Amino acid sequence: MSKKVDALFKPFNHKGLSLDNRVVMAPMTREFSPDGVPTSDVADYYRRRAQGGTGLIITEGTTINDPVATMSARIPQFHGDSALAGWENTVKAVHSVGGKIMPQLWHVGMARPQQKAPFPELPSVGPSGLFKPGKQGSEPMTQAQIETVINGFAAAAADAQRIGFDGVEIHGAHGYLIDQFFWSGTNQRTDEWGGSMANRSRLAVEIIKGIRAVTSPDFPIVLRYSQWKQQDYTARLAETPQLLEEFLAPLSDAGVDVFHCSQRRYWENEFDGSDLNLAGWTKKLTGKPTISVGSVGLNEDFFSAFAGQGSNTRSIDDLIERMDKGEFDLIAVGRALLQDPNWADKIRHGKLEELEQYSGEALATLS
Repeated sequence: MSKKVDALFKPFNHKGLSLDNRVVMAPMTREFSPDGVPTSDVADYYRRRAQGGTGLIITEGTTINDPVATMSARIPQFHGDSALAGWENTVKAVHSVGGKIMPQLWHVGMARPQQKAPFPELPSVGPSGLFKPGKQGSEPMTQAQIETVINGFAAAAADAQRIGFDGVEIHGAHGYLIDQFFWSGTNQRTDEWGGSMANRSRLAVEIIKGIRAVTSPDFPIVLRYSQWKQQDYTARLAETPQLLEEFLAPLSDAGVDVFHCSQRRYWENEFDGSDLNLAGWTKKLTGKPTISVGSVGLNEDFFSAFAGQGSNTRSIDDLIERMDKGEFDLIAVGRALLQDPNWADKIRHGKLEELEQYSGEALATLS
């Protein structure tokens, strides 16, 4: 790793978000919150990453107030006095070392395994009741269920601002509920919530508007989206830059401040004929700041981690080149930070020999 890393450690300022550097902790589900309540161990886990030089923490997915929003009783919730008190302690812990933190607000939709999740008597919900094309799991969502989701995201964002978070991220990626509305493969509705790309984006637009209505104008809203889905790694919402612009425009207009553009490897170009990755294209098309992500500092993508596999370290020279050019504004780091809370400081101070090789064993604890 030979290039200067200055591009990673410049301050970032946009509306109400002011960061010391461009390194973001990517959201990673951990399931260490019994009965959905984040403990002091969770607070310390995030504090260590902030203390280790990470500019912004985005928490693991934390679920809104809907009994079928979660997959596990050990995934943290973002509703109820006990869970919110746990999150408030987490905010204080991160702020005590000068860090910034946002919760990722989540509804898993049809990805919920009904019989293993809380409230197994209740069916999972999705726009058309499809987990993936051709795999029916329940009836299409009703208007009342859709309104419950919109209100749940707005209430969670209002609580996030009240207890001191520095913004919120909406999880609209990877084949979960919001993305199930985006994707024509799982959204086969014929009403105002389906059909055209604009209609399939309507749920996200209404959620963004709902959040903006109950938070201050300078409270940052981040939207995470992806082309790929856990149900289909090759799925694409937009096959061309023109279709991507059609998808992004209403979301940007509704009030998204920063787009978090999820891809498996940040160095992969999104469309033929251009060197830009997904975050690069999103910035070009919307004019909004973007976060890129995908196997930073590692040579294997994150799917290998699901099977407990490790990964060797990889140079980030190409990342620095992209950031120097202004292709995107921030970079989210996942497993490298999961393994080593001091990853950012080691990169900053050239302690490359101290970088830890990722081991799947890191998933077993909140180290």
